[in-house]
Amino acid sequence: MTRHIRCCPKDSRYSLSFVCPVCGGSTVIAHPPRFSPQDRYGKYRREVKRNEGYNY
Repeated sequence: MTRHIRCCPKDSRYSLSFVCPVCGGSTVIAHPPRFSPQDRYGKYRREVKRNEGYNY
């Protein structure tokens, strides 16, 4: 089983666990998705991020 570095969106701390050791919130995978020039859904993904206010 491979372990991926994860990031807590609340306090921007990195961890290997699914729960942030500092605030107790859930963590997300810190790596960006793979790039593909033939990205069929990139337009929709960017629109959702823009509507939800994500800045990363």
